[in-house]
Amino acid sequence: FLHTVKEGPANQSYGLQVAALAGVPPKVISAARRYLRELEIRSAQAHGPRPQQELALDFAPEPTTHPVVEALKKLDPDAMSPRDALAALYELKKLL
Repeated sequence: FLHTVKEGPANQSYGLQVAALAGVPPKVISAARRYLRELEIRSAQAHGPRPQQELALDFAPEPTTHPVVEALKKLDPDAMSPRDALAALYELKKLL
């Protein structure tokens, strides 16, 4: 895990990252990022810029869906024989 928990308020919300991890569609996340940037620009104009340490999270890469997740979404386990399921598992393993 790359973060530690500290007592006190956070300097930025991690809502978009959590939404991406929860499976919110990428288009919705992108739209929310654009809206958040607009709000941050307006806030900076009204209150001045934020300290540099708080800007670091603004440049996080857009979340991407792993090929295994995309392949899993296409599978219908109820319609698969045990042999087909095993073959699909081996194909998924190749994507890692």
